[in-house]
Amino acid sequence: MSTDTEPLLRVRGLTKHFPVRDGFRSGGAVRAVDGLDFDVRPGETLGLVGESGCGKTTTGRMLVRLLEPTSGSIEFAGRDITHARRRDLRPLRQDLQIIFQDPYASLNPRHTVGRIVAMPLQVNGINPPGGTKKRVQELLELVGLNPEHYNRYPHEFSGGQRQRIGIARALALRPKLIVADEPVSALDVSIQAQVINLLRDLQRDLDLAFVFIAHDLAVVRHFCHRVAVMYLGKIVEIGDRDDIYTRPQHPYTRALLSAIPDVTTLGPAGRIRLAGDVPTPLNPPSGCRFRTRCWKAQDHCATEEPPLTTRDHGNQLTACHYPEHGTLGAGPAETTGAGTDAPADPTAEEVSK
Repeated sequence: MSTDTEPLLRVRGLTKHFPVRDGFRSGGAVRAVDGLDFDVRPGETLGLVGESGCGKTTTGRMLVRLLEPTSGSIEFAGRDITHARRRDLRPLRQDLQIIFQDPYASLNPRHTVGRIVAMPLQVNGINPPGGTKKRVQELLELVGLNPEHYNRYPHEFSGGQRQRIGIARALALRPKLIVADEPVSALDVSIQAQVINLLRDLQRDLDLAFVFIAHDLAVVRHFCHRVAVMYLGKIVEIGDRDDIYTRPQHPYTRALLSAIPDVTTLGPAGRIRLAGDVPTPLNPPSGCRFRTRCWKAQDHCATEEPPLTTRDHGNQLTACHYPEHGTLGAGPAETTGAGTDAPADPTAEEVSK
């Protein structure tokens, strides 16, 4: 993957607000996604991580136009697809596909595996050399399934095998980019590694790009080139995998990483337990949205929203007025530069109070 190539996917200011009604009156809007900026280059995997409800899945569905964005822009392969109509999207569907989270719900139980995998070819009027059946059997073999099981039904397969069927369906049109919406979260741990290794092999062999949505940070570190951390509908930090995992600059990223059950990634304070609950996206906090749970929050954080910019000459972009310093496991992070009164890092006990 080259960083000099033009982005395959370019997202700017992407927003999705769901209106809420109180009877016949408008009751405001749930700000599920509120202004995202990121790029994905050919052959690259961008991981979207964060707590449940932060807007990851909504973002993924907007990227493949299963949801209509409220505002912002989505450019794919140089074309603006933000508000493209269905007939305009049809030729792009061949290059842009999605793998759903639940392999039990995403496959029609009334259809055979062969029909499920062949559906994208039939909808797009594609007749591959050798016929549709041969192509489907090749796809099943590609994802590690027996091509002779062409006529079986989804209920005859295990969860991991069903997810492989979903992957085969996504590969049927030879896409350039796949949005993978937590593709292994519903699987047993022993099966997760097999599916992730399959996706890595497919990416290498087919030069695929991925937007990989997950909450398991260990899986993201294994699979993704770059990582974007979301909190309450916004990206709070984005950068190369190694930078994010070893030198997190946003306090929320540091708290997430402290939860990974691996002693080599824990700082001296151990597990950072955030106080309180995630605020409602119906009425998010002013300024920095993380300030109500942040141990470094100051009055300034409530009045001015921090922009997503490069901090301290680092490689990642961070949205924080008082970013972290140093590497995980290298001692407590220092306070920010001169003129600030930001407190030092907390212990796990202090944050839980």
